[in-house]
Amino acid sequence: MPRLPMPGRVPALVSLLSAAVASPLAAQPAAAPPTLLDEIVVTSTGRPEPRSRITGTVQVIEGERIARSQARSVTDLLAENAVGFFSEWTPGQTSINIRGGSSDGQGKDFRSQVLVLINGRRAGTANISKLSPADVDRIEVIRGPASVIYGSGAMGGVINIILKNGRNTQGNFAELSGGSWGLLSGRGYMAGQQGGSDFYIGLSGARRDSYSSGAGGGLMGNTQYQRLGITGAFGHQINEFNRVDVTVRSDGIYDAGFRGSSWSTFNRDQRTNTSFDFVYSGRTPSEFARWTSHSYLVEDQDIFRWASRSGGTRLDINRRHLSIMGTKFEPIFNLLPGNELLLGINLERSWLRSARYREAISPPYTMPQVAPQDANQTDSLMAFYAENSQRLFDDRVVLRAGLRHTRGSTSFDPTPNLANQSTGSRPYSATTYTVGGTFRATENLSFRSGVATGFRAPTATELAGDYTVLAGGQIFGNPSLRPETSRQYEVGTTFSWNGLSIDAALFQNTISHRIISRRRAGPLNISDYVNNPGDIVIRGVEVQASLDVLRAVTAQPNGWHWSLFANGGYNFDMRDFGAAPTANSRQVQRAYKYQVALGTRFGQRTGVAMPWSFSVTGILRGPIWYDTEETLVVGAEPSTSFIHQKPAFWTWNARLEAELRPGLTGFVAMNNMFNVNQHALFIALDRSPFIGSPAVSNTNGIGNPGNSMPGREIVAGLQARF
Repeated sequence: MPRLPMPGRVPALVSLLSAAVASPLAAQPAAAPPTLLDEIVVTSTGRPEPRSRITGTVQVIEGERIARSQARSVTDLLAENAVGFFSEWTPGQTSINIRGGSSDGQGKDFRSQVLVLINGRRAGTANISKLSPADVDRIEVIRGPASVIYGSGAMGGVINIILKNGRNTQGNFAELSGGSWGLLSGRGYMAGQQGGSDFYIGLSGARRDSYSSGAGGGLMGNTQYQRLGITGAFGHQINEFNRVDVTVRSDGIYDAGFRGSSWSTFNRDQRTNTSFDFVYSGRTPSEFARWTSHSYLVEDQDIFRWASRSGGTRLDINRRHLSIMGTKFEPIFNLLPGNELLLGINLERSWLRSARYREAISPPYTMPQVAPQDANQTDSLMAFYAENSQRLFDDRVVLRAGLRHTRGSTSFDPTPNLANQSTGSRPYSATTYTVGGTFRATENLSFRSGVATGFRAPTATELAGDYTVLAGGQIFGNPSLRPETSRQYEVGTTFSWNGLSIDAALFQNTISHRIISRRRAGPLNISDYVNNPGDIVIRGVEVQASLDVLRAVTAQPNGWHWSLFANGGYNFDMRDFGAAPTANSRQVQRAYKYQVALGTRFGQRTGVAMPWSFSVTGILRGPIWYDTEETLVVGAEPSTSFIHQKPAFWTWNARLEAELRPGLTGFVAMNNMFNVNQHALFIALDRSPFIGSPAVSNTNGIGNPGNSMPGREIVAGLQARF
């Protein structure tokens, strides 16, 4: 596996990119056209297909939009496009909720109901804040279950991050930018083709100091970070029918402050994700069959340098290392006219290793060591799946059905400082299916409907763990746990005409057999993992829309361009039938009631000495319900188990760019233009009156208590293409 360069090399990266800016330059490519009805998407069925033939909702974030975003992470990028709820705990940690499926607070993919992929295989993390958008070509998001193709974790949705390579990217590029709070960011790539080979090499890095919150707030100490990523993709067309691709990458965030729910100013995170992919694809001369073999290695590592004064620790280091080795083989057969049969086999083995070390606040600092938060485990799985589609009536009707059977085992391995170990292997199995169809009524209008299911396998910790949490208390595993499951019903329509594209869906997703910790009766803080007998049910409507304004009104552009876009969703019925009897609300927690992202971009491409473009994006983060982990002052909540409703709020971002000379573009951007002081998740914000308890605030006088998102931020930079 490649070793990740250390963050100290970020200045070297900046020097490299500065030199690239001074190189000979060429003209920028034209902006991408708006999304069309028959845009080709990959993720929903595991292979390229027109959007009008997909039975579920797929949201695509194109490279052109990514290139003009000021997002610092994949989390920021998806939040800008109203993909779902993202908690944004710190610069390096987030949790996700899409259609009721959620990840845990730390983004562990082996405990997530939303599956994150990189180039179609398991990413090894659901914490997308550790991932940079620098080498991302596009992102495809499946809304709803997709376990037939992707297996465990694909219950609420799938996020497939598709990287740049020598086929989807050409030429050389460099960007250097700086901004508020000591921001310094650089990225660049070289890509090309020669003969039957192609390549892509990308490098990116960034650093920023702690930010200040919005109006009425101040410095949020310990929100600094450093980033570094590198990607290499190499492909070779062996002949007309066979091709190989190799991708090597490493991405990570370093020295990222972790304030958490106690507003700590001394905790730090280091989170990295590294992978190697080898893909062989081929086809027969007659097109009767084609196939893809994808083998991969993944290393995902988190190092938490946390401590808890209330827990009596001055040092509490958790290390978690996940290694994944897997292969997927997918042949596709065209058995009959209009028929396509995909068969698949997925073999995967993963190893989770964790360690934890603690020191007391007072000398001599010795204190009893306890088990890490996640027990060591080894997972093995074998899955067979098939999906068949049949086109009828001149391809106007497509019927589709798929089935997957997964058999696996989770082995509880010896874990450091775990007193009551229950080692051994525990098997599980799950069968998932999907069925649906599409109807293309006209060249511009298509309808779809479908049923899809998903599952998540229990972890070793959930099956047989015995560990102490950071804030105290003990949780025990349960060998009788069943896999979590989901079932979704959806109907939708896609319309495209004269520069206007609309995709709308009505859905119901049900999450069953959720694995939760339930406290035992009695004075001791002891809990057990159990399957919650109550379901989560979410019913909602989602809309995606884009409009080329000048084309729609048949105006002569004369070098002008003007586009609009809007993405949003309204979960009009969200119920947690498994909420505790004492809960004051049955609303689903950490899920938006509604959310919207809308924006416009306009400018002149030709006919002026300096082509320019201006864009504005508004993001509405709708109300959520949350039983906060923060300790609040007396009177801020009736009880510690009170479920709060956070109100909706808007933020607005803007960007102006101009082509200073052929191939050289300057830009200036402003995020959170109106200096809003809010946060996607936390209750105790950095403003007066402060409702958090000062007794548990770990600020040490470094910055203000509370958690608020960044206030008004200004970024300026240069981009060069040559």
